[in-house]
Amino acid sequence: MLTRRRTLGTSLGVAAALGAAAGTGPAGHAAAAPARRPKDRPLVGPARGDDVHVMTFNIRLDRGTATQPGQPDHWGDRAPLVTRLLASERPTLLGVQEATYGQLDEVERGVGRTHRMLGFGRSGGSAGEYSAIFYDAERFVALEWDQYWLSDTPDVIGSATWGNTVTRIVTWARFADRRTGRELVHLNTHFDHQSENARARSAAVLRDQVAGLDVPALLTGDFNAPAGSSTPWTTLTGDGTTVDTWDTARRRLTPAWGTFPNYAPPVEGERRIDWVLATPDVRVLSAAINATTYDTGAGDDRWPSDHTPVQALVRLP
Repeated sequence: MLTRRRTLGTSLGVAAALGAAAGTGPAGHAAAAPARRPKDRPLVGPARGDDVHVMTFNIRLDRGTATQPGQPDHWGDRAPLVTRLLASERPTLLGVQEATYGQLDEVERGVGRTHRMLGFGRSGGSAGEYSAIFYDAERFVALEWDQYWLSDTPDVIGSATWGNTVTRIVTWARFADRRTGRELVHLNTHFDHQSENARARSAAVLRDQVAGLDVPALLTGDFNAPAGSSTPWTTLTGDGTTVDTWDTARRRLTPAWGTFPNYAPPVEGERRIDWVLATPDVRVLSAAINATTYDTGAGDDRWPSDHTPVQALVRLP
């Protein structure tokens, strides 16, 4: 059962279910090049009517002095590109991963003045990476929200007990749609990049949480596991608790790019480790993997992040 948001440092009251060990499988490799679109023309763009545009986006953390201007990973160069992409797409609901406190302003500028943020750093307060949720407050009312740690002690800030050395979290919120009166829950996360056991157990926790809901749910994240062949993906989708919006979309607006091109052109058929999942009652109108680059005047195209955003246009039941 979801608990109402309380002050940082108190018990979150979220029961952690334990899962089996994880495994990953191979992915296909078919080279391709992203098609160019007119400048700042969105793939999905602002949702209309009762539709909801949901996006997951690992924006890559700011590595500070470890990078220099001109390098692909330098946040000072990437920041305006993240803002520009978000300003073009204007997702109704956005789940970000790896965002540090100093990067949040650029995300907020991109999504626009109507959006609000929920979440805090995984080390408590503003410390550590965020798996924050940004939502259009003109469209949705946040009824409750909370955050917990993916560990045996989900109430304990900074806890990690499943073989992962990096702290991992889930941020969730329950919303009421101002247009329709319907409710939904949005969950956002970032699974561990090293421990298969941690990924498997994290997936089991989320599956059980979603299965216990009485309203539709959307789940966004960087799962660090390939869709279609990994234990986390099977755990979350195999019994019908959720579906992968890429698979169930009426229209796919892009090829099936790999979502971690690491500042290189994405490859069709490569590993899709960033997902937008939904409960089966959510109607998926379209899905996209956004491989947009920008000419910054330096003679080459630049990537906003080492990950590609993943988007879906959905309609609640």
